[in-house]
Parts: sequence; C-alpha cells; structure tokens
Amino acid sequence: MADILKLENITKTYTRGGFLSPKTRVEALKGISFSIKEGGSLGLLGQSGCGKTTAAKIILGLEEATSGHVIIEGRDISTLGRKELQRLRGKVQAVFQDPYSSLDPRMTIRQTLEEPFIIHGIKYNDAKLKKLLSVTGLASKFLGRYPHELSGGQRSRVAIARALALEPRLLIADEPVSSLDVSIQAQILNLLKEVKKEYNLSLLFISHDFAVSNFLCDEAAVMYAGKIVESGAVESLFKNPQNPHTKQLLDAVPPLARAVTAKNKPVKERKTKCSLK
Repeated sequence: MADILKLENITKTYTRGGFLSPKTRVEALKGISFSIKEGGSLGLLGQSGCGKTTAAKIILGLEEATSGHVIIEGRDISTLGRKELQRLRGKVQAVFQDPYSSLDPRMTIRQTLEEPFIIHGIKYNDAKLKKLLSVTGLASKFLGRYPHELSGGQRSRVAIARALALEPRLLIADEPVSSLDVSIQAQILNLLKEVKKEYNLSLLFISHDFAVSNFLCDEAAVMYAGKIVESGAVESLFKNPQNPHTKQLLDAVPPLARAVTAKNKPVKERKTKCSLK
C-alpha cells in the first residue's frame, strides 16, 4: 500500500532577536522522518514544546520547512504551483486543539461549512451541509447558530464536519480533545474513529496522551526536543517501550485508561443530560 504522507528529514529553525538583542537560532525540528500509509493512522506523541504542532503546520503549508521534503500522494509540495497546491490542500484537512479559536465567531455554522466549498469552487447544496452535521451527531437546526451559542463538544463536532466537507484523504487532528471536559472527550474520540472508517481516512493524530493514541492509531512516533526518539506499532510501544521518554509518556497513563484502550474498544461515554439533537 502506497504512502499518502511522507516526511523526509524535515528541519525547522527559527531566528530570534536582532536589532537591540543578539540573534539566536532555535531548532524546533531536527531532521524528523515518518510516513502514513493510505487508510493508516499514526500517533505523533510527545510533551508540549517537542515540535509536534510545528510538524503539522509544515504539512498543512502554514509553516515552511528549513530543509527536507513533505511528500503527499507521491508529490513534493515544495515543487507544486499555486493551483496544484490548493487542490492538494483540499485532500489534507485539520482539526485543531481549540475549536472556539478556529471557528470565526462572526460566521454562522452554515457559513462555516459553506466556506471550504466556496474556496475550492465546489458545488454544494443544503442537503450536503445537513449531512455533514448529521454525520458528526448534530441536528440541522445548528446551521443558523454561531459558535458562541454552542458547547465545547458541539464546536468540536462542527470543526470535524468542516474538515470532512471536501472529503479529504488525510485528516490531521492536533490535540482535538485536550480542551474538552472528560465527559465529552470520549464522544469525540469515538466520533473520530467512526468517521475515519466511514470516509476511509488516513489519520495523523497529535497528542501527549499515549492511551488515546493506542485507541485510535496503528503506528506511533514519539518526539522529544525536535527529534523522533522511537517509532513503531503503537501496541508494541504501549506494551514494551524502549526509550526513556516513551516510558515517561506511558507512566502518565492511568491504569484504568491502559486497560480500556489496550482492548481497542470504544471509549465508554459518561451519560449527561445534555442532548445534541
């Protein structure tokens, strides 16, 4: 099976200071490489500040790598023209950590879901928008609402619906549940697993939570200080980590979470009185 995404020796260096202070160079990424097969899933794991989100931004084209290659569907994105790059970006979508900051507060949910179609010049209708909400567990009445009128879990569902609008092949989820209450996290994790299967998505899941990655992903790569220090089958790393930083991440997982996610079963959701319908 072919790789849908491949990173080859990606480095990213930032220069700070200047004028009144001396310039300093900060290496955010130090030659990282990994790949994701079509329909596969990779958990990019590590503590805050290790470079996980920087890698995601480079894949999405929000940052430019200092050196190295990002290859999507066999094509190096640095060699593509503007139109080709825009077409390719439609196949790679993201769900960010804080859905409230990633949704425009001035736009209704309808306008939010319409935006990807308008930017890429793709025809859509009302039924398409309603289906996107339905897939993510929301009723059509939410189309007329604004982000501030929704709960955190509902905003997360809208963010996922927007990411699915163009039927991407690769979904990048950057800490998508870290800002949510524990009672809602399980719902969103189960939803991600469901839409991955239904849309036959490849998934890059960025997190510091080893248990969640074990639940969602087939492979894992552990980052520390801008480098990948260990990688392999997530179940193997979960059971027998070799690197000290991998062991630290695993030690942070509560015993109950280990038992649940190791079985790869849907995460148990806490019942609440709130209804999404």
